[in-house]
Amino acid sequence: MIKLLENFTETLGRCISWFTLFMVVITLLVVILRYVFNIGATALQETALYLHGALFTLAAGYTLKHDSHVRVDIFYRRFSDKGRHWVDFLGTLLFLFPVSLFIAYMSFDYVMASWRYGETSVEAGGLAFVYLQKSLLLLLPISLMLQGIVDLARHGKALFLSPREVK
Repeated sequence: MIKLLENFTETLGRCISWFTLFMVVITLLVVILRYVFNIGATALQETALYLHGALFTLAAGYTLKHDSHVRVDIFYRRFSDKGRHWVDFLGTLLFLFPVSLFIAYMSFDYVMASWRYGETSVEAGGLAFVYLQKSLLLLLPISLMLQGIVDLARHGKALFLSPREVK
């Protein structure tokens, strides 16, 4: 099960990384349309914004998997491997999970209200599905918690099993 979650996070992150290229291409297209052809492209601009939001929310678990989140490691880098496993284990258990649950709890009514009203862009010519973009607020904590389960298992194994049992 842990390997399945880890593979899911890896695959999702690699797929989502393509959003960066799409954002660049769309932004270039918006600039060309505006400054060369004097054509506004609100829907394209919003598409780039939606991709940006999706990139950051859906790739959060991938970033966590690769230990690429911002870390204040004044002490962490001086810790032994076992000390680092303890920091990561307790950090996942005491911070990642509660913060992720808090984000989900605080976002739920906001997202549901957007779905209830079928929220659309306030801009003329904007995208008609703002509620889908807001739904990413609920996918963020899910992606973090899925990878958090993997990290908890990995660090727990390193802390609580003998080196022979880890293999």
